[in-house]
Amino acid sequence: MKNVAVIGAGTMGNGIAHTFAQSGFKVNLIDISEASLKRGMDTISKNLDRMVVKEKITEAQKEETLGNISTFTNITDGVKDTSLVVEAATENVDLKLNIFKQLDEACPKDTILATNTSSISITQIAAVTSRPEQVIGMHFMNPVPIMKLVEIIRGYNTSDDVTNTIMELSKTLGKVPVEVNDYPGFVANRILMPMINESIETLYNGVAGVTEIDTVMKLGMAHPMGPLQLADFIGLDVCLSILNVMYDGFKNPKYAPCPLLVNMVQAGKLGVKSGEGFYDYSESRKAETVAKQFA
Repeated sequence: MKNVAVIGAGTMGNGIAHTFAQSGFKVNLIDISEASLKRGMDTISKNLDRMVVKEKITEAQKEETLGNISTFTNITDGVKDTSLVVEAATENVDLKLNIFKQLDEACPKDTILATNTSSISITQIAAVTSRPEQVIGMHFMNPVPIMKLVEIIRGYNTSDDVTNTIMELSKTLGKVPVEVNDYPGFVANRILMPMINESIETLYNGVAGVTEIDTVMKLGMAHPMGPLQLADFIGLDVCLSILNVMYDGFKNPKYAPCPLLVNMVQAGKLGVKSGEGFYDYSESRKAETVAKQFA
């Protein structure tokens, strides 16, 4: 398995493409937007430059990695000779189902179809294809080139052979794969998102301020990043989407998103990517200044 396609050139997609390409795979990075592809490739190049400066790779290895990536705006052209496709589009059920229908028609019959979804049912995605036994979850963590964990999620029909293949493949990328079963939120977000949501509730209820909540979790629980800062980093819209998936899947009120989170997303305060969330990122991408609303 040396030819891989990645669907989506955003934060997760370009990180996944970078990781495969640096491990010697030929990667077709696919996005409907030429501008997104350019931004994605620029991001990969900048991240590789940082690795060169830190002497983790050589300039020659950087150029080899970039040379392993080709870009496409057409799914059919980008997947026709691939052994594995990893979908990393926006966390939207309808969008993902539409993509997998296209992949099922365009990919060779033996191609494994993986999704980087962080919460949506693998079984549901697989059901729109004619090869549900070859559909699997590969949930990478952000930033992909650095974070070691990959959640490997089996759908109801995912075969043992496909699961074992993806587990071993993840190890060749220098990752640590962990196999989990297909329930809303899997393991990572089933635990993480209620914590983030409860942190937002704590702020919403006036128990403590933004920096106070984050400081308690960083110094008291040894978290490298406070939950509100982490929510900004992930994207508040993504957090809301994942909580909604879990709430719909379990029908349990403990997964219901905090009204403050809902309002912030509706107001376009999405965190780092919009310039403001719980912190203000107009001067720096670091969480140094609390947003005016919470100051």
